[in-house]
Amino acid sequence: MAGKLYVVATPIGNMGDLSPRAGEVLGSVEVVAAEDTRVTGRLLERIDVRNKLVSYREENERKLAPALVARLQQGESIALVSDAGTPGVSDPGYRLVRAAADAGIEVVAVPGPSAVVALLSISGLPTDRFSYEGFPPPRAQARRRMLENLRGAGRTVVFYESPRRVKAFLDEIAEVLGDPPVAVGRELTKMYEEVLRGTAAEVAARLAEREPRGEFSIAVHVAAAEQALTGDALDAVVASMLEEGRSARDIASALKPRGAGRREVYEAIQRRSRVT
Repeated sequence: MAGKLYVVATPIGNMGDLSPRAGEVLGSVEVVAAEDTRVTGRLLERIDVRNKLVSYREENERKLAPALVARLQQGESIALVSDAGTPGVSDPGYRLVRAAADAGIEVVAVPGPSAVVALLSISGLPTDRFSYEGFPPPRAQARRRMLENLRGAGRTVVFYESPRRVKAFLDEIAEVLGDPPVAVGRELTKMYEEVLRGTAAEVAARLAEREPRGEFSIAVHVAAAEQALTGDALDAVVASMLEEGRSARDIASALKPRGAGRREVYEAIQRRSRVT
């Protein structure tokens, strides 16, 4: 009889957030596949669990996933954990889950802490529609392009960001998205937890008064487009983006959230080329 793969959420800071069920699962499985065996080892010591830890990192998951699936097929049960939070959310895990599911192994969620959901729940921003974008691209041009693609999205978007780039990223959000309301969580569930609310520019200014430290999560409410970008307004935006050296494909992707169809964008580009 095959074993089960448990996807176990672990605390993002406060150890009291480890659920009784998660502790029971970690104590019952034959293997704990951990992103960092040192971090998980300390967690297991706290709950007096002695399991065989296996290092399961982004660097080795392609190689290790088949071996772990073979152990599951032989009847062993495995708990998949990350350093903190829910595995597979900006952490290794999806390849093992997919391989196990494809092999007919039962995959069981043991839900719990998640920085994304924790921030959304206390952000004070609309959460009827939201998305998670992970870490923004490291290059400024790529970040700007990503933000432009979010214009008019009509939902709250959550990012993770490093302390050394968080202020610059908030400045970019303010510039590209029209200074929307944000909630920035720092060190969520930990001793020095705080949530900064305001517009992107306001929160960036508050962070400029000190050296940002800790782990940051950023929730941004992106307003829905009031009306589709068409006619002269579309021509003007396309002309500006062409002057920036943007490709037709890039312009079409950036303007899609603003209600401009790909065909309309290409026609605007052709009109611009005839003028010049």
